[in-house]
Amino acid sequence: MASASSWTLEIASPVAAPRLFRAAVLDWHTLAPKLASHVVASAHPVDGEGGVGSVRQFNFTSGMPFGYMKERLEFLDADKCECKSTLIEGGGIGVAIETATSHIKVEPVTGGGSVVKVESTYKLLPGVDVKDEIAKAKESVTAIFKAAEAYLLANPDAYN
Repeated sequence: MASASSWTLEIASPVAAPRLFRAAVLDWHTLAPKLASHVVASAHPVDGEGGVGSVRQFNFTSGMPFGYMKERLEFLDADKCECKSTLIEGGGIGVAIETATSHIKVEPVTGGGSVVKVESTYKLLPGVDVKDEIAKAKESVTAIFKAAEAYLLANPDAYN
């Protein structure tokens, strides 16, 4: 059995942490089809009301290597802009990945703005190598937060 591996990423943003967290994390299933329609065809809650244990599904366009993914929220502290989720279906589970979790924290920085800290931990199926996939995953996560950032900068009253 393969051991767990991880990668980390930090993304600086001029947007305040609570706004960015609400838009890019908590409400991304609503914004993604609007802001990233080239990647996310649709998204919706599957189970729950957005709290711990809730599941949401993202359906991807044909340009993605998989058609959909479902993630379950394992931990949420909205006041601290922090959450942890587990990939439970789709998104390479059972094909290349045995398990995958993401821990996201959006922290305020001195002078305004925020920094997004992401840690993704995964266990690959035997014989699978994902060197290129890690770079793609980091690019995708960065694109999500930068799309939300652009939306929030263009809509200063959104997610206040």
